[in-house]
Amino acid sequence: MSAAESAQPSVLNTPPSQRAVQQIQISEKKRKKMLLQKLINGFLFIYFLLLSLQIPLLNGQIILPTEFFPKFLVDLVSKYIQENNDYLMSEKPHFRVGLAWVELLLQWPLAIASVYGFLKKRSWVKKTCLAYGVSASTSLVAILSELIGSGKGSPKLVSVFYGPFMVFTILCILNGLDTTSLLSVNLTARPPMAARNKRV
Repeated sequence: MSAAESAQPSVLNTPPSQRAVQQIQISEKKRKKMLLQKLINGFLFIYFLLLSLQIPLLNGQIILPTEFFPKFLVDLVSKYIQENNDYLMSEKPHFRVGLAWVELLLQWPLAIASVYGFLKKRSWVKKTCLAYGVSASTSLVAILSELIGSGKGSPKLVSVFYGPFMVFTILCILNGLDTTSLLSVNLTARPPMAARNKRV
């Protein structure tokens, strides 16, 4: 046996049936990962779609005069404050007003961009997810620290309203850090580079 033949990768010595099983296992793992990614993308798409409406129409009432909003939206926020004793929305401390400006000027555009990115399967949506997740989680840490530390926030307010937002922001960060799944799906939908060059 020549030196070249002895240097062949050991995978070539694997029986064809075993290589077929390995390929099936790899394909199955990729399929499950892509299915999980699609499920996460679906949840985040709905989340960002609702968020793109909530920030300007509801959270915007913290910093903008109520005259700018329809009466039913003002009544909706008032009812929410009364039922859940969200004193941060009613008393509007300075730090909460500052966070509301961050939501309107930074997180809202990121939410709109993410909706478009998920809808069109753009690879850069990972970056908008990560940017939003970092910004929103930082804001929520300050809000939750105030609600829990002051003792004025009810358990319902923390666990039902603000808590789930923290879960979604962490999901956005994790989704943004995984830069492989959506990119591979996006690239497979495009024609090969050689084919594009030939058309040009």
